[in-house]
Amino acid sequence: MKSKIFVLISLLFAILCSCNKKSTNLLYKSSKFTFYSNSIVQDSSKAVALSTTQIMSNYISPAKKKYNRTIHFKFSINCKDNERASGKDNMMTLIPVNGESKTPLIKFGTQLVDTASMQSNLEPNTKWTVRLDMRDIFSSFREKGYYTLYNGDKLYKTDFKGVFIAGDAEPLSWDFENLKNKNLELKDPDGDGIYEISLTMNDSINNSEIKKWTIKHNIYQYPQISSGHLMIDALYNLGLDELKTNIEPDSTFRTGKEWAGVWTRDISYSILLSLAIVEPEISKKCLMRKVKNGKIIQDTGTGGAWPVSTDRVVWVLAAYEIYKVTNDQEWLNTIYPIIKNSLDADIETIFDQTTHLVKGESSFLDWRQQTYPNWMSSVDIYSSLNLGTNVVHARAYEIIAEISKLKGINGTKYQRIANDLKKGINQYLWLPDKGYYGQYLYGRLQKSLSPRSEGLGEALSILYNIIPDQQKETIINNIPVTPYGISCIYPQIPTVPPYHNNAIWPFVQAYWNWGAAKVHNYKALEKGLADFYRPAALFLTNKENFVAENGDYFGTQINSDRQLWSVAANLAMVYRVLAGMEFSPEGLTFAPVIPENYGRKLILKNLKFRETLLNIEIDGVGHTINRTLLDGKPINKAFIASSLKGKHILKIKLSNKIENKGKVNLVDNKFSMTTPVVHINGNELIWDKVANASKYIIYCQGIQIIKTSETAVKLNSIKTATEYQVKAVDINGMESFLSEPIYITDLNNNWFVEAEQFIPKSTLPYKGFSGSGFVELTKTENTSISLEFNSPDSGKYIIDFRYSNGSGPYNTENKCAIRSLLINNQYVCSVVFPQIGLDEWSNFGYSNHCEVPFVKGKNIITLKYLPFNENMNIDVNTAMLDGVRIRKL
Repeated sequence: MKSKIFVLISLLFAILCSCNKKSTNLLYKSSKFTFYSNSIVQDSSKAVALSTTQIMSNYISPAKKKYNRTIHFKFSINCKDNERASGKDNMMTLIPVNGESKTPLIKFGTQLVDTASMQSNLEPNTKWTVRLDMRDIFSSFREKGYYTLYNGDKLYKTDFKGVFIAGDAEPLSWDFENLKNKNLELKDPDGDGIYEISLTMNDSINNSEIKKWTIKHNIYQYPQISSGHLMIDALYNLGLDELKTNIEPDSTFRTGKEWAGVWTRDISYSILLSLAIVEPEISKKCLMRKVKNGKIIQDTGTGGAWPVSTDRVVWVLAAYEIYKVTNDQEWLNTIYPIIKNSLDADIETIFDQTTHLVKGESSFLDWRQQTYPNWMSSVDIYSSLNLGTNVVHARAYEIIAEISKLKGINGTKYQRIANDLKKGINQYLWLPDKGYYGQYLYGRLQKSLSPRSEGLGEALSILYNIIPDQQKETIINNIPVTPYGISCIYPQIPTVPPYHNNAIWPFVQAYWNWGAAKVHNYKALEKGLADFYRPAALFLTNKENFVAENGDYFGTQINSDRQLWSVAANLAMVYRVLAGMEFSPEGLTFAPVIPENYGRKLILKNLKFRETLLNIEIDGVGHTINRTLLDGKPINKAFIASSLKGKHILKIKLSNKIENKGKVNLVDNKFSMTTPVVHINGNELIWDKVANASKYIIYCQGIQIIKTSETAVKLNSIKTATEYQVKAVDINGMESFLSEPIYITDLNNNWFVEAEQFIPKSTLPYKGFSGSGFVELTKTENTSISLEFNSPDSGKYIIDFRYSNGSGPYNTENKCAIRSLLINNQYVCSVVFPQIGLDEWSNFGYSNHCEVPFVKGKNIITLKYLPFNENMNIDVNTAMLDGVRIRKL
């Protein structure tokens, strides 16, 4: 019976698809897919809108049709990528016997290459047993108390928590930080040092089922649309349907099918896109869920959240958007002190005094190796200056200045900071030769600009007027756009699996489309709308992300159906892009942008705005408005004032003229060069050859000094602190990241002051420190400590602190320790001690560095816990302090 039903459904689907091309108009066509009025076709895959409440799709992930029998994998201690250098994976071709395959005994750190040339898929349900020899590690633990990893780091016996396997084929994953959660830990039940795990590879699944979405919820309390394009109407309703599914019993929004709870940046970007319009009350409740002790919560991010990750201020933008939509004065009074407290703490902690930019991780791109070079630690990320994060900060300070004005408070201080941020973004992050912004400034003593584009930050810079109007279109014209959409970054990073890297996120695509509409670039908008609607139709859900290289949802490291900001983005394509809705305290403005092929009447009914219920009709194409009628009477502009009440009909007639369609920089999805790994040997810089590199560029203090095709250069005698870095470049000019800085100085200009010389040392049983011990810093112990340094000369010095923080993993949670640095009783800067690894208290590293003025002779170096040093955890703000490193500039 089931087979007969399947045949009938398949036949029906084939008939619908074959009729589709003849009966509906073309909206967009590319080399990868075609978007019709009621269907989307990609190779043999088709999605068809059967009605406004049903879509059918036969899409099957190509990755699920093919399962490569050669597995790439690595071992991982403590859920870190620490077996070998990036790209040097183990490789094994599985040739099962009686359904089973086994590895030879692999020694940790020794590469296994056991491959065969076989094109066939791996047999389903193959049992694969992996055996790992850890005896050398445990022998080193017994003899020395630690094991030296490939990169020279010491792993202490007390810090060993387990060994895991990562890889490129399900159920393996390259998501090192979450290997424990994925049940990928090897075990040694008999204690002989040989660890094992058995996995089922190519777990059989049914790939033949045609899938269909049918609406589940009553969505008629929300605005209803009729665009004249059945697929757009159906996908809009799919968005509303999934929005209702994401409402939890406690009247908050779930972040996605796989993501429970409310997350600060997710809910905030979603509110900005559309949730303030359709669900302002739930949006308010969600935002207030992300407030603690009167400040916004940075609930996730590298190294223990804030201040390594600093994009929590997108909350400010979302909260103000709700006010602009609702005109709720009580809400405005509620959010003002929260915004002020949060921004004031940021002023003390994350501002870079040289550039007037804010420090911290890329907004939403919070998985370190996905968008940063592998050498960058949490400390390096804290010190970096990112485009998207700075854009949302600039807008946040503008907003508090605007709210201050509404409340009759002097907000000029905040407007000045906003202006300085905009100036800094344009001065330090703009790439004049490319016509868009760079990704971030990064490095240590000297910062360099990464020339990668960053899709979200570029879009936000247009929407929030960071760049002058005449240059906004330049960004849309010049940013590299891949065949399936705007990728998070471009070019992609080699050897890093898709998630933020080599991926497209629908909500980022939505902000990009919004920006394209703002500058009236119709080519970019037509492509962007198609790039947004394609995955939603084929996958029958608003996915979290998909792979940039092939447009497939399968293959990213983590993915979720009905991801909240993707759902909100779906609705925004109508509200923000096609209808051009923009809210202000004074009212609601419509600035429609209708591409040529979309030119049927767009009807939007049941739109609630304050005390008004609106029906809107937009007739024509383009963006120039010829005539606007409110209840049949002409008005000067398409604007609904706050004072309007009751039911009204707004009709907008467009000119049907598009004089300049703009352009798109369509590129293949390319990868950059691998970052060189550089070391110093005597007076030579030496690095391994990078595959396909035609030359290497050597930088000194951030300035290019040498080009060479060799893999070594001799250095002159160095007497002052100097940093060197190397970049690989291929024949087409594709560059790598800069290598980890090599710091060289005269040893006579280096000092280390042990903390225990001045403060009683801790009795905790941790290892890895220098000298005779270390000092414990908590919120109650050693809240103010002072060390002394006798400087041979007055002048500028660089200092940083050797510390450990085992309060949490290095990639998440919220226990980054923070202290204020004072030199001779004068405040200098904040010092951050990010988490290094859960319970890895013997793993010592260095804090951010600070440039300080010393006088000749005695200087007092003070670390103090001040109120603005409160982290996101509030209760735990702990680090072990070994001492302070001092280097003369």
